[in-house]
Amino acid sequence: MSERVVIVTGAAAGIGRATARRFARNGDRIAAWDVSDAQEADVLFQKVDVTDAASVEGAVSEVMERWGRIDVLVNNAGILKDSQLVKWKDGQKLSEMSEADFDAVVSVNLKGVFLCTRAVASHMIAGGRGGAILNASSVVGLYGNFGQTNYAATKAGVVNMTRTWSRELGRYGIRVNAVAPGFIATEMVKAMPEKVLSSMVEHTPIGRMGQPEDIAEAYFWLASEGASFISGTVLSVDGGLVIGT
Repeated sequence: MSERVVIVTGAAAGIGRATARRFARNGDRIAAWDVSDAQEADVLFQKVDVTDAASVEGAVSEVMERWGRIDVLVNNAGILKDSQLVKWKDGQKLSEMSEADFDAVVSVNLKGVFLCTRAVASHMIAGGRGGAILNASSVVGLYGNFGQTNYAATKAGVVNMTRTWSRELGRYGIRVNAVAPGFIATEMVKAMPEKVLSSMVEHTPIGRMGQPEDIAEAYFWLASEGASFISGTVLSVDGGLVIGT
């Protein structure tokens, strides 16, 4: 498993950073992608906009020029822009989800996964060594969530892109799987009010929020030989959240 070439998108913080570090500890060569400037030791950091095909394809070319192969792609980059479809009170509309917010989330969370996978898959096929493509879904993508029309739709879309690509790419030895996190204690989540955080824990049967490292371990295992006969699946890493809601 050593010295694989691994691309991790959204690698500047949270789950992406934990994932890049987990693969790096294994001796893998890491290309860490993000729109933010955030350098990590022992990785190739690339400033990449996953919604822009030219940016993605340029970064892939740089990885190929440097290392000559890509073994693992972790499509982790994602954003949130939550609001109710229509917020109604006392007989009048107070607000609604904007078209701009809907489009922004679709562009990063769904189109970004498409662009990155399309750019990498050809190199994996041409290399003849197979590979692993891992996509970030969410329990929200499986069951929906209040105030997250755009986010839930994209994460459901990721599930079905995963299943489709597992059918299309399996003949080349490329496995495609998704991870569906529950409540994870990223920097963004930890900034929420304490009452909200307590509610998250209460709805998680295992009694705690997940850590970014929990998701990183799931990605790492799905990319390993130990998961060599697993493709087209969605692994929920949620502390039993779905059972408890």
